[in-house]
Amino acid sequence: MPRSYENRSATRLLLADVDGTLVNDEKILTEAARSAVNDLRQAGIAFAISSSRPPRGLRMLIEPLALQLPLAALNGGVIVNPDLSVVDCHRIGLPAARRTVDLLRDHGLDVWLYTESEWLVLDPDGPHVATEAWILQFDPAVVAGFADPQLARAVKIVGVSEDPDLVAECERVARDTLGETASVARSNASLLDVTNPRANKGVVVLTLAKLLGLGTSQIATIGDMPNDVMMFAESGLSIAMGNASDAVQSNADHVTTSDQDDGFAHAVRHFILPQSV
Repeated sequence: MPRSYENRSATRLLLADVDGTLVNDEKILTEAARSAVNDLRQAGIAFAISSSRPPRGLRMLIEPLALQLPLAALNGGVIVNPDLSVVDCHRIGLPAARRTVDLLRDHGLDVWLYTESEWLVLDPDGPHVATEAWILQFDPAVVAGFADPQLARAVKIVGVSEDPDLVAECERVARDTLGETASVARSNASLLDVTNPRANKGVVVLTLAKLLGLGTSQIATIGDMPNDVMMFAESGLSIAMGNASDAVQSNADHVTTSDQDDGFAHAVRHFILPQSV
């Protein structure tokens, strides 16, 4: 349910998820979305993105949106400048990375591994690899196995399956097994992301607040997946996309239209700009 606006600070930063939020199902950044970001700047509201994508997978958004603030990639595991130089990096750590890979494979999920600059897969023909390469606009490196030097550099490990129920069950088991040694959340129904405990979208809100000298009540967030709920909880105003699940929507102050109906632009016009003055 929406929280009361009483004593809520005016929004000074909008932090947006990318896939299913800022871009539509075809991964297109619509003219309405571009215009909405420009309208935010005209109103004195900063704009930043937080995504499960790796840094290289965000390159195509930087110029069209004239992004100036640091970008949070890999669920906040890597913070980069708009030129993709690394500001901060939170690796999973070797022991937790080993346990994560074993747990995911034991449950029958394919495994991907992201470092701050690489995407490694075991099976190039595995589920969703081709789709992910199309989205990110670069191909993974194929390896026979994940050696300790690679595991030690892991920023995000992903369990992949075409069975959403299996992914959901593995999420529960991974949280119980990994405990406080990792952050575990689905970035979509087929992908289970495991990162450092300090690498989640809630921490991204706190990081940007400190960087910009803002209170978290001055930050609004918008997203569509379970990993976005973490940033909803830390922000002053939260908006779920119309394509989000009921569970995600129930954790937001407002629900906008879907990503196929310019829900991002609708949210800016109806929920952000009217309360910014």
